[in-house]
Amino acid sequence: MRLSHRVVLGPEPVAGDWTPPWSPAQPGMGSGHPGRVGQHKLFSKVHYKPQWPPGHSRGSPTLRQVQATKGAAVVPWHWWAAGPSSSLEPEPGWRGTGRLGVSPPRAAPGSLLQLTSWDWGGGRDAWARGICERPTPASRRLGCAAAGGSSTGQASLLQWPRHSYQERSVFARFFLSRGAGSPACICTGGGVASAHGAASGLRTAVGGSAGPRAGLSADKALTVREDTPCRSADGSVLPRCWGEVPKVLYKVPGSRPTATRPQASALPAVRGCPTTTMVRLVLPNPGLDARIPSLAELETIEQQESSSRPKWDNKAQYMLTCVGFCVGLGNVWRFPYLCQSHGGGAFMIPFLILLVLEGIPLLHLEFAIGQRLRQGSVGVWSSIHPALKGVGVASMLVSFVVGLYYNTIIAWVMWYFFNSFQEPLPWSQCPLNENKTGYVDECARSSPVDYFWYRETLNISMSISDSGSIQWWMLLCLVCAWSVLYMCTIRGIETTGKAVYVTSTLPYVVLTIFLIRGLTLKGATNGIVFLFTPNVTELANPVTWLDAGAQVFYSFSLAFGGLISFSSYNSVHNNCQMDSVIVSIINGLTSVYAATVVYSIIGFRATQRYDDCFDTNILTLMNWFDLAEGSVTQENFAEMQRLCNDTNPTAYAQLAFQTCDINSFLSEGVEGTGLAFIVFTEAITKMPVSPLWSVLFFIMLFCLGLSSMFGNMEGVVVPLQDLKVIPPKWPKELLTGFICLGTFLIGIIFTLNSGQYWLSLLDGYAGSIPLLIIAFCEMFSVVYVYGVDRFNTDIEFMIGHKPNIFWQVTWRVVSPLLMLVIFLFFFVVKVKEELTYSIWDPGYEEFPKSQKISYPNWVYAVVVIVAGVPCLTIPGYAVYKLIRHCCQKSGDRQGLVSTLSTASVNGDLKY
Repeated sequence: MRLSHRVVLGPEPVAGDWTPPWSPAQPGMGSGHPGRVGQHKLFSKVHYKPQWPPGHSRGSPTLRQVQATKGAAVVPWHWWAAGPSSSLEPEPGWRGTGRLGVSPPRAAPGSLLQLTSWDWGGGRDAWARGICERPTPASRRLGCAAAGGSSTGQASLLQWPRHSYQERSVFARFFLSRGAGSPACICTGGGVASAHGAASGLRTAVGGSAGPRAGLSADKALTVREDTPCRSADGSVLPRCWGEVPKVLYKVPGSRPTATRPQASALPAVRGCPTTTMVRLVLPNPGLDARIPSLAELETIEQQESSSRPKWDNKAQYMLTCVGFCVGLGNVWRFPYLCQSHGGGAFMIPFLILLVLEGIPLLHLEFAIGQRLRQGSVGVWSSIHPALKGVGVASMLVSFVVGLYYNTIIAWVMWYFFNSFQEPLPWSQCPLNENKTGYVDECARSSPVDYFWYRETLNISMSISDSGSIQWWMLLCLVCAWSVLYMCTIRGIETTGKAVYVTSTLPYVVLTIFLIRGLTLKGATNGIVFLFTPNVTELANPVTWLDAGAQVFYSFSLAFGGLISFSSYNSVHNNCQMDSVIVSIINGLTSVYAATVVYSIIGFRATQRYDDCFDTNILTLMNWFDLAEGSVTQENFAEMQRLCNDTNPTAYAQLAFQTCDINSFLSEGVEGTGLAFIVFTEAITKMPVSPLWSVLFFIMLFCLGLSSMFGNMEGVVVPLQDLKVIPPKWPKELLTGFICLGTFLIGIIFTLNSGQYWLSLLDGYAGSIPLLIIAFCEMFSVVYVYGVDRFNTDIEFMIGHKPNIFWQVTWRVVSPLLMLVIFLFFFVVKVKEELTYSIWDPGYEEFPKSQKISYPNWVYAVVVIVAGVPCLTIPGYAVYKLIRHCCQKSGDRQGLVSTLSTASVNGDLKY
């Protein structure tokens, strides 16, 4: 229900003819003297016209027609507009005298006079136009939304399908400021006000900055009965009823009530107010209103946070940080491989479909819930329900484990970057043996790029059980990687917000440079055509859809907790829905763009290998048959083979030619570190000015990895602060340094000879299935524990309109179902497979191919720890809360139903 600034339904107001009912001492509401209405800033742009409710004669409605029940007024909707009858006298308890005029408090720009039957046209539009010119953004938003941009007078405030929290707050404040006892039954008329919304209005009216209002005693408060018809004095049914609850809803006078919704049986029978309630598909969640701030309080909280909680300097910082976190190394070295493995361009179809149905809804959900509750991952989920704190803890653990090995990849990139300032590049040719009589045998049998990666960089062992020793050069690079990360995250978003201007934009510059250069190389178009040539039969393969869904999910960096923390630093009214769409589009296009760049280079590499293969065969044929230089070319090679075979079949039969097929070179699927440190580096060695291209390439990888680590650090630091496991007096610089030091010490395991095997193990299990389970729990918690209707109202308050049907369907059904299918399919496939890994063994008979062997049995315990512990944290903490609840004494039992204690005055709740 909305309180209108235009309620005088008679002739133009004249001096002495009308007195507003608000208190003259109320700030910002005018002097209260007769005749000053037109001079008040809220009324300065409103044009008054003599209009009357249908069916009522001039002067007929009076306050005496309002019936009294139990000493409190039952106010029908159509009595809000009182005519200029001289017989009009105020009822006892009403402030002011004379005709009834209503205006809201300054702090809540809403309208009580949004009544379903008030369809008189111009009044609503006049009110909206007047509010549109108010200085505060919130009032402009509400007023302009009401007007709908209409200049014809047809825009209807009454068409707003849901009252906002601010307007409910105004409704509660007005009645509580009457000075009389709490009304027994107040019908609000129209709209769909939820229990949370009603309690929110009361909470603002009773506590917070407004303080207690007259008429609300310590043992009385108001609550709402949803969809409960209420009858007015003339017997008409009104759609909403507020009932009096003779129950202590708060313990400290002046603090906000717990706003716990009572059961229908607990409400007293109020005349005209039945006790039925609407059944909703939302799990019971008592105490939710007490754990989260109301929407009416959010703007006040945002102002209070300005000194204690950091904010983004501008929108560009926030968007660049989110893009940098989502767009990581996987977009460069995993997506191209999946395209090549699953039908080229055909893979784009399931990828784009699942991006829309899975990625965007999940991203929007995390952005919105973080912005609404303004906390990190642990704080958000524990606010929704104390038993859900395990979801936030699980996100923190996954961020911690992934950060361990992800920064090791950055250390590898730095090692290659430092070695790029050489001419020729160290991986462009094999080193000589100790006797200087030839090349090192391991390099000669493989390739220079393979040797530099496996032996010069990793000095890899032949088993994960053979740990070996620490490689000092990798240890130094790891120190540099963590030092750079610490300097960039030392003060949270205050420092990362500056770094993302480089780390999130430079990769696109480098990709563009590589694309331009790649298109000028011989054979680049072969790679691009091969990438996007569709094989539609792959669409019938369920593995294609599974990999597409997994790639969409992982490429968005969902369930790490970092995105929730980043969005919590936004303004309350930031358009999180638009942000999620923009970041999703950028992420998807970046994957396709990076694949194009990568396969332009791979096409060049495949063409070079094809030419080298032909050159070897030509040289073999020329030497054996003593042919003239230049007599054999690629074009006539087949003809020369037949000629030599016809001339000397015996000699020809002794020749061993290599198989040269460019498609086989293009289809060599390589992903991950193999693509970055073997395939791409080999292609760079064949390019002119190769050190320059090497420096650019590894700068790009460094920026991609570093910007992703910003989100991982945020997903660890903020939850630790929420859990209060670190002394709150510690400055953020010390906490960040402590985390970086601890993860560095643990990450030394990746500098051992077996470090690459450990990294592959953690990447395969810690960064996969736990994220899927966490994301499923997040969506289930928001939709069915927090309540999707409440969530829709939150988003409406923040961005100005409700989420459309697309978001409703994906949040409620499609996205959870897709995640469940991917999880079940992944589980079935992995259970059947034996855990194996690839090793580099120069003694392998098919060397330089990698050899697949089984993991030792003790690795299964490691898999359970890195993948199972984060997943088990979610039900484990819920069981812990349940046991704690059951074991408490009955007199002290609070359990999962939260109430406010004395600490609630300071915002600290006891569970």
